[in-house]
Amino acid sequence: MACINVSEVKVLNNEGATFFTPLAFDIQYECLTELEADLEWKMIYVGSAESEEYDQVLDSILVGPVYAGNYRFVFEANPPDPARLQPDDVVGVTVILLTCSYKGKEFIRIGYYVNHEYLEEGLREEPPKVPIIEKLSRSILADHPRVTRFPNDFDSPPAPLPLDGEEQQGMQVRCMGTSLLCLHALHLPSLNTSRILCQVSD
Repeated sequence: MACINVSEVKVLNNEGATFFTPLAFDIQYECLTELEADLEWKMIYVGSAESEEYDQVLDSILVGPVYAGNYRFVFEANPPDPARLQPDDVVGVTVILLTCSYKGKEFIRIGYYVNHEYLEEGLREEPPKVPIIEKLSRSILADHPRVTRFPNDFDSPPAPLPLDGEEQQGMQVRCMGTSLLCLHALHLPSLNTSRILCQVSD
């Protein structure tokens, strides 16, 4: 069982948001045991479905000390820098990622689809070659996050690797039980987001 269970994430600042509205998430999680180090949370804007080169880390924070109990905080960050985005990737659907790591090892990733579009019908029908950032609205698909969990030993020593061949003779190897997660890459028409989003199969 994971030491950290994220119980709820609420998307804030979503209604009536523009491109320049700060991004904010209300995050609640439970810690089952005291941890030696802080948790590191990151908010990442995926600038391109084709390459990580255009991803932007909007903010990164350390949360600690971490004792057993329930926690809640608001994670807020400024919007991405449009100058670092390719013009063709500014308008349309992309992804915002919330990640949490312990001792440099990521153990959960929560992804939200985010859409930037023009409010004016004329601009939607004939979008300019150079995006007009101040006329873009932003909408996050708040009700359908995609969650990926990764194995993490936290403060426990990792289970020993099984030995091969003759080294196994006369020895008993005790393997620590783990729950394996089946991950399925998620695909959207005309949007290749399989590199960053996986949905956990319960």
